[in-house]
Amino acid sequence: MKTFNVKRTRFNVKGFLAVAFLLVNLGAAGTASAMLTAKANHDHISIDFFYHGSTVSIKGEADPGVDLVIKVTDRAGHHVMKQKGKVGGLLWMNVGMLNFERTPNFYAVHSTRKLEDILSPDEMEKYTLGYPALEKQVEVTPAVNEEEKAKWFAEFVKYKEASKVYASSYGNITTTDTKDGHMEYYILTDWPYQASPGDYLVTVYAVKNGKVVEQAESKVNVEQVGTVKTLATMAKNNAAFYGILSIGIALGAGFGVGMVFRKGGGSH
Repeated sequence: MKTFNVKRTRFNVKGFLAVAFLLVNLGAAGTASAMLTAKANHDHISIDFFYHGSTVSIKGEADPGVDLVIKVTDRAGHHVMKQKGKVGGLLWMNVGMLNFERTPNFYAVHSTRKLEDILSPDEMEKYTLGYPALEKQVEVTPAVNEEEKAKWFAEFVKYKEASKVYASSYGNITTTDTKDGHMEYYILTDWPYQASPGDYLVTVYAVKNGKVVEQAESKVNVEQVGTVKTLATMAKNNAAFYGILSIGIALGAGFGVGMVFRKGGGSH
C-alpha cells in the first residue's frame, strides 16, 4: 500500500513539473511575440482660420517578420445620404433618404501588403479591417436585400473617399531592421481638413500566419481653437444670434466692396 502511494506521488510531481515547464515556455513565447509599440506624431491638431489640413506620422517598433496594419478611425455613428433616381424616366432627382448606421466619419486603413494576402476573412471581420469588413457591420435603410445594401455602401465609400475622410492603401509603410533585432516602421499620412474635430484612435496590428498576434494604440486629437472655436460654439448654442451676426458680416463685406468700386469709377 505504501509503495503504491509513493509511485502515485512521484507521478503527480512529474506531471506538475511538466505542466509548469510547458506554461513557462508558452509565457516566454508570448512575451517574445508581443513586441509592438505605436506613436502618432503631431497627435494634437488645432483648427484655426489658417487651417487647411495637416499631416500625421505613425511609427513604432515590432517583431521582425510580421506584417502590419494601421487603422485610424473615430467613433461609429449615424450618417444620412440623399438617394437619387430618375423621375419620369428623364430627370435625375432626389427620391429619398438613405440611413447608414454604425459608420465612422473617418476611416483609414494602411497595410504592408494587401489585406486579403495577410489576413483571413474572419480576422478582417473581427477587427473591422477593410471595406468588406466594415460593410458587414453597417446597417443601411431602406435596403431591400444584401445586393442593394452592397450597392449603396459602395456609393457611400466613393463619397467618403472623394471627401478625403476614407482611405485604403498598402505598401506605404516603411520598415527597417534595427541592430537589437527589432523592426521599426513608419508612415506619413495626409490629414484632411474635412476631418471633423474630435478624438481619433490609431490602432496598429501585428499580423502573422493570417492572424493578428498583437496590437498597440495611440490617439490623435483635433480641436478648434480661437475665433473658430468661438464661432462654432455660438452657432451651436445661440443659432439666432449667430445668424444675425453672419448677415451683418455679409452686409458689411458687400458695402465695403461697393465702396471700392465707387472709388475706382465702377466696372467696365
